[in-house]
Amino acid sequence: MGIIGYRRPELLATPEWLAENIARPGFQVLDVRWRPDGSGRRVYAAGHIPGATYLDWRADLVEPEEDSDVPLLAGPQRVTEALSRAGLGNGMIGVIYDDTGSSYAARTWWSLRVYGFDSARILMGGLEAWRALSQPVSAALELRPPTTFTPRLEPRLRLTAAEVRDLLGSDQVQILDARAPAEYAGHSGTTRRLGHIPGALNVPAISTTEPRTGRFRPAEDLWALLRRAGVNARRRVICYDSAGMGACKLAFALALLGHQDVAVYEGGWAEWGDRLDLPLAR
Repeated sequence: MGIIGYRRPELLATPEWLAENIARPGFQVLDVRWRPDGSGRRVYAAGHIPGATYLDWRADLVEPEEDSDVPLLAGPQRVTEALSRAGLGNGMIGVIYDDTGSSYAARTWWSLRVYGFDSARILMGGLEAWRALSQPVSAALELRPPTTFTPRLEPRLRLTAAEVRDLLGSDQVQILDARAPAEYAGHSGTTRRLGHIPGALNVPAISTTEPRTGRFRPAEDLWALLRRAGVNARRRVICYDSAGMGACKLAFALALLGHQDVAVYEGGWAEWGDRLDLPLAR
């Protein structure tokens, strides 16, 4: 499947396009496969796209808060150092892939966007799509010369709980909950309170990609998904889920369709559901 129909197809890289362009100067592939048990780097070492460097989004792009389970985006210095080690710098093109339906790739894409890096693409279908073309994989340790990355903060892309609360009830904003329907309805969850942010519409992030291939659904299917949920394409959109991954994946799908004003509330329900001072709906 190609990328025809998206208003911003340049946000995606097909495996065919990557195979043709991987050797270009100023081009870097990032492997962001991640495992909760910390084995992501070993998975990378066992086989990755040739030339790809490994980026641990959880360790490299998240603030190391010892007393918090909410993975908040790290500050500019930490992100700059991580990108320099990965070989991605100013003026370069980055291609990001994982093996989990682009959830971690989307989180990485959003993290880079917050700091002004706009030339990143997500590989359609991830590593499996690359393998399906019989393209080679490598077990070599890929080292790159340090690069220079100059962060340019885009604060409108990232919201706090207080900022979301202040926007509740605005007819200029639409809040999208990217969790599963049962969590949205308040039937399941792990926080102190169950439910959703008042006024939020439910658009599960998992519905934006195809289960078998992990590729983002065609544009007409994504538009249909949004219409069924009641999304108004002319409003500013705020996405949230439990703690960021699904929200970023939904934000990426919206960007593919041409939405220009999409923010992520990264604290998500992990934060909102545990705070008794914030309103909720069920």
